[in-house]
Amino acid sequence: MKEEILISGFGGQGVLSMGKILVYSGMMQGQEVSWLPSYGPEQRGGTANVTVILSDERISSPILNDYDTVIVLNQPSLEKFESKVKPGGTLIFDSNGFRKFPTRTDINVYRIDATEYAFANNASKTLNMIILGGLLKIRPIVKVENVLKGLKKSLPERHHHLLPQNEEAIKVGMDLIQKYN
Repeated sequence: MKEEILISGFGGQGVLSMGKILVYSGMMQGQEVSWLPSYGPEQRGGTANVTVILSDERISSPILNDYDTVIVLNQPSLEKFESKVKPGGTLIFDSNGFRKFPTRTDINVYRIDATEYAFANNASKTLNMIILGGLLKIRPIVKVENVLKGLKKSLPERHHHLLPQNEEAIKVGMDLIQKYN
């Protein structure tokens, strides 16, 4: 098994953290992993993306031209990365603020209204976990119990009291995701 993933959005949406949690989860399952972030000098509001590779075999390079799964959380990310999904691959998008929607018919496209749900339910700090839950529903590449262990490892100890909220957010994401095409 080898899964090559790109997650992209605005800084502050938890893009890099989501990638890091996936990597920790893969490590706990004995997988080879790669985490390659890319972001501008802006702390919040600028664009950010991360390439994550989970594999049962050695990973030759973290640099990729196309991906099995792409998650986009804003319009610029969709415009830049929709073409980078391998034919037959998966694109997940959070439609909040989108003017144009995915158009490819040779890939599986899923919509998750995570931002809308997060703000309506005062859960904006768990937005990335909602999206991660959606990913794991359609691509169960890591076990949820390992995600929770990875989350505990990546969160500062002072935030460990938020672990139950994050676990609930994963479940919500699994319920929210829906086929788009």
